[in-house]
Amino acid sequence: MIAVVTGASAGIGRAVAEEFAARGCDVAILARNEARLDAAAAELRRRGVRALPIVADVADAEAMETAAERVEARLGPIDIWVNNAMATIFAPFDRISPEEFRRGTEVTYLGQVHGTMAALPRMRKRDRGTIVNVGSALAYRAIPLQSVYCGAKYAVRGFTDSLRTELLHDGSPVRLVMVHLPAVNTPQFDWALNKVGRRPQPLPPIFQPEVPARAIVEAALHPRRREVWVGLPTVTTILANKLAPGLLDRYLARAGYSGQLTDEALPPDAPSNLFKTAEGNYGAHGRFDDRARAVSYQAAASRHRGAIALGVLGLGVGLAALVSRLR
Repeated sequence: MIAVVTGASAGIGRAVAEEFAARGCDVAILARNEARLDAAAAELRRRGVRALPIVADVADAEAMETAAERVEARLGPIDIWVNNAMATIFAPFDRISPEEFRRGTEVTYLGQVHGTMAALPRMRKRDRGTIVNVGSALAYRAIPLQSVYCGAKYAVRGFTDSLRTELLHDGSPVRLVMVHLPAVNTPQFDWALNKVGRRPQPLPPIFQPEVPARAIVEAALHPRRREVWVGLPTVTTILANKLAPGLLDRYLARAGYSGQLTDEALPPDAPSNLFKTAEGNYGAHGRFDDRARAVSYQAAASRHRGAIALGVLGLGVGLAALVSRLR
């Protein structure tokens, strides 16, 4: 099986590529940083799979089409395409320039559109394949200081739902799945463009990137659901916003700033990966290993919900039988 992962030189994308390789899939990895891509590809090959690093910017639709051509020429027909690349800006809206807002939107939203445009025609021609669009709890509940990212993730959700209905209308067997993530310990909090003067952090609780990586790969290999929510915080955030959005507005107005910022001053030489790649030996993890959770019991339960439901049903039948005997 051949999988393509965008934004795979670091962070969640790198963890996703490693998870695919661990399951025996050949992987094409796309990102802008050639050195990190080569290092990631070397790690994947040590697992005994083929790995193809491709330097490409997801904001460039032509580059995505060229990348898809290279994958199929070198590895074979694409079975899975994961749209994961993203860029964010930590800043109040009125401190973001039009150029910065456009660039963040092009990467985080249009990058997923461009990836889908490259993958879908090839999959439809063969009547098989799965596209996974990576979302966030912030695709349902926006927070302050990340208007670029939140707006883009809302847009990805709308695009995904619209395209899914078109595939259903056409009777296409190509599957489209969206996976919504919690706060994750990735390098984005070290290299995102920052205009608030303090080092940012994920809104806790924080999960290690392997947690969403497992959920994304499961959704890709076994696309039984239209959406997957990863982590209890994602579930509670989405449901709470449906029940009391105004209350969450006021809560985030009070706590949304401090919850995303540490007490550490932003270094004067802090990198920014918005318009050009950030150099450095970044991996899947960020700097929050001591605070991040390696397991999500909600995500594990969600993956095995069928077995759990049968177990609960069996327990209920057994209890009913026991009560009947006692009577």
